[in-house]
Amino acid sequence: MASIIAWPQLQRSLVAILRGIKPAEAESIVGTLVEEGFELIEIPLNSPDPYTSIRKAVDAFGSTCVIGAGTVLSAEQVDRLADAGGRLVVSPNIEPSVIARASEHKMLTMPGVFTPTEALLAIKCGASALKFFPGSVLGTSGVAAIKTILPAETIVGVVGGVSEASFADFRKIGVSTFGTGSNLYAPGDDAATVRGKARRLIAAYDQAAEIN
Repeated sequence: MASIIAWPQLQRSLVAILRGIKPAEAESIVGTLVEEGFELIEIPLNSPDPYTSIRKAVDAFGSTCVIGAGTVLSAEQVDRLADAGGRLVVSPNIEPSVIARASEHKMLTMPGVFTPTEALLAIKCGASALKFFPGSVLGTSGVAAIKTILPAETIVGVVGGVSEASFADFRKIGVSTFGTGSNLYAPGDDAATVRGKARRLIAAYDQAAEIN
């Protein structure tokens, strides 16, 4: 089993998923998100020239937030991400070689899971956190049921169809990590548009944390 790289202690465990972002936009969009309180940035590898965007974001903001990639499918991609300065590896599936290579680079890992079998396998492989996807399909009842068989210290995140409207319900079952994609950034959004969306998400996350 790969050594587990522990999930960091953050004020807000919110992953900003910037699918489709271009290198020319990376610094302004990521800078806006950091200003608004995001500490985890994911640039999926099916975005245009993703490693360039990641490097630009890391060079500008790598000391103040955790920046990495999504849709990471191979160990080779992990190596390229490490070369770009990335520290977060998010995958849609469980690929043991990806988790192992990321752990060698001391990078955080968050593989996608949907079933108890997948969740336990990801933990066995050394995942830092789990990404239940799509969260909207599993819902709070599905995630809560699977959580009962996971180690108490497991970091559980939900991604996919999750919005500010559902933060409070997921917080009630012990979920504090969320991935936010199209409700935060869509290709073509400018920094001002992203700032408005970010403020709504941050406010909803903070309100849910206070309630729970």
